[in-house]
Amino acid sequence: MGSIGKLLIFLGLVLIVLGGILVLLPKIPWLGRLPGDFFYKGERFSLYFPLATSLIISILLTLLFALFRR
Repeated sequence: MGSIGKLLIFLGLVLIVLGGILVLLPKIPWLGRLPGDFFYKGERFSLYFPLATSLIISILLTLLFALFRR
């Protein structure tokens, strides 16, 4: 039962961090508008693919998890 409690605490902390990030994301003006983000708008169809933003977030999360692993 102790390991389940630790897992729940960890998941709670992760949810708090993700919530904080979601609150702060709209205040970062360049996020989602990088040169590698693709946007196509047709007559009846629009597509937004944030490739560069996804790569930057992936790199930052990889570095963050590498720091916590040590």
